Order: sequence, then structure tokens, then C-alpha cells
Amino acid sequence: MKRLWDKGEPLDERILRYTAGEDHRLDARLVPYDVRASIAHAQMLHQQGLLSDADLSGIVAGLEALAASHAAGEWTISLEEEDCHTAIEGRLTSLIGEAGRRVHLGRSRNDQVLAALRLYLLDAADGLAAAAIDVATALDGLAAREKDTVLPGYTHMQQAMPSSVPLWAGGFAAELRDDAEGIRAARRRISRNPLGSAAGYGTPGVPIDREATRRALQFDVVHAPVTAVQLSRGKAEAGLAFELSLLGQDLARLASDLLLFYTQEFRFVALPDNMTTGSSIMPQKRNPDVLELVRGASATLQAALFEILGLPAKLPSGYQRDLQRLKAPLFRAIDLAGDSAQVMAALVRELRFLPANIRMDDSIHAAERANRLVTEQGLSFREAYRRVAAELKK
Repeated sequence: MKRLWDKGEPLDERILRYTAGEDHRLDARLVPYDVRASIAHAQMLHQQGLLSDADLSGIVAGLEALAASHAAGEWTISLEEEDCHTAIEGRLTSLIGEAGRRVHLGRSRNDQVLAALRLYLLDAADGLAAAAIDVATALDGLAAREKDTVLPGYTHMQQAMPSSVPLWAGGFAAELRDDAEGIRAARRRISRNPLGSAAGYGTPGVPIDREATRRALQFDVVHAPVTAVQLSRGKAEAGLAFELSLLGQDLARLASDLLLFYTQEFRFVALPDNMTTGSSIMPQKRNPDVLELVRGASATLQAALFEILGLPAKLPSGYQRDLQRLKAPLFRAIDLAGDSAQVMAALVRELRFLPANIRMDDSIHAAERANRLVTEQGLSFREAYRRVAAELKK
């Protein structure tokens, strides 16, 4: 197997396994994006007079066929191929001949991988924002179904002031919409065209048009100067991972409330049997495992963020192979955040409150009584507070 960087010498098998790492598995999701970027690059080369009509036609047809066959499960990336870029170019050359070797003119694997990754991240960000909104919408539905259900509001784990299901659900829904907005905002650093930066220093002697590939791929801007591209590595990834950690935190707090509400001591809510698990030893048990795992997912998302932040820190300028390790925590965060939002939306849609089990302590109206003494009798709030506290103590 000949890789894009091969110069004829064999690579030690141990070095191959270590340097390729997980890329041959992780890159499966990047195949359609690498194909898109490669087609845009080939079209630009043709516009610049660097590819013939026949070569462009063969490259485009070949790449589209490879994307379709990969989506159909007809081929996968092997360890020997290392990544999707070698896999695609090698198969393209086998499929259409010498024209397949011409597509790499004016680019490096460095800007090639970053173009595919950023195109993927733009789609992923849109999907994750939509997933956060879906949980918020499910909470809106819950609030409508339970519009008359009262709840105690808690501070310090003690009943504090009156609340309701609409008020409780509405707070989470608002924050989840804020999470979606943050995820969309993370697109700012993602939507920059890296093609043409090559290995970080441009393409001397090759008259490429970076604006043409930007338009074709619908990036917002050209990432310039070329030396900034590799310096930016990890920043867009960390920005998205940060927003996902905030989403995970809100989902975890929602899960934590529901876990408390589901205990026998509270029994505020009922969960559907098909969303809870049984015990291997206790016949009576129905366990809310999914909520516990959503709660735990926030730690994994934060760990992914810290890993992403740590990898580029203190690296010198230019490309360094350390950056390859960004993919695993990034993809882990994307998958876990999306899955967590999906299961929470499904669970909230089936959730029922049990009003008969919800008890509110008489003292929960104390703040309201103090406020009424101020508005009706003209007392200072501190005096009204003292009087109500004294009454409750009796």
C-alpha cells in the first residue's frame, strides 16, 4: 500500500500502527466531506488551466462513485491506508488511471484533512443545535401537558418557594435554546476555507484560487494568511467542545432533577417501562439508568474539552503530528452530546408527573407573606421578614 507521503521506503509495522492510530476508523465519517473538498479543488484547478476537461470529468465521476460505494458499505479504510485521504486517492487512481494522481496538485494532506474536518463540523454543529432545540421543544410539550401541576422550588435541597412544572421545564428549555445558540456561534471559527494553505506556507509556483474553493464549499471566509491556518488548529474544535460541555451540563442537571423526582421518597414522576431497566437480583426494581448515564456524560464532555485544549498548547508554529489526536476527543464529544440530547428528548416526551404525590410544606409561602406585609402594611422588608420568621418559629 502506497501512502500519500511515501517515498518508496517500507514503514516499520509498529510505527504504522502507532502513527496511524485510530484514524482509519475515525475517518469513515469524513469520506463524503473529503470527496466534496476534492471535487471543489479539482474544479478550481481546471478553472486555473491546471487540469484538462477530460481529467476533471474523470476525477469528479470517480470521486462521486467512491462516495456512493463507501456509503453503501462496499469499502472501508484500512490501517495500511491510514486515513480517508490516502484511501480515496488510491482508489480514485485505480478507478480512473493517471488523472487520479493529478488531483493533489496545489494542496497538502494538512489543508486537505482540515477542509474535510471543517465541512463535517459545520454539519455536526447544525445537527447538535437542532438536537438541543428538540429537547427544549419536548420540555415545552411537557409544560403544556402539566400546565396545572404545582411543584416546590428548592434551594439548598430544601423547599423554598412555590413553583410549577411549566416554570421548572421552561427554565431548562430556555437554557437549552441558549446552548443551541452557542453551538451555532461556534461555526465562526469553523467556517474558514483552509484549502490553498497546503502545509502552512501556501503553494509556491501554483496559481490557485482560494476564493473559488471557498465559494464552492460555502465557507464564510478564506482563512488567511496561510500561516494562520495551522496556528488555528484546536481552536474551532475547542470552541465547539466547550459549547457541547455546556449542553451536557444542562442535560445533566435536568437528569439529576428527574432522578430525584423518581425516587420512592419523592415519586413526583413516572417513567415509561421501556426507558428504564431491571435489576439482576431485585425483582421490584426499575432503574433510571439512562438518566444516570446522561448525568455522567457531562464529565466525559468536559474531559474531551480539556484534552482538546491541551494538545495544541505550547506547540511551535506550523503543523505538528500531535494535532492528529484532536479527532478522537472531538468525535467522542460530538457523538455523546448528540446521543444524550436525543435520549432526553425521547424520555421527556413520555414523562408524566404524579400530582397526588407532590406535597408542599406550609412554610413555602413565607416569602410571599413577607412581601404582602410590605405592600399592604408599608413595613420595611427586613421587619416583615422578622415577623414572618417569628410566626413560623412559633
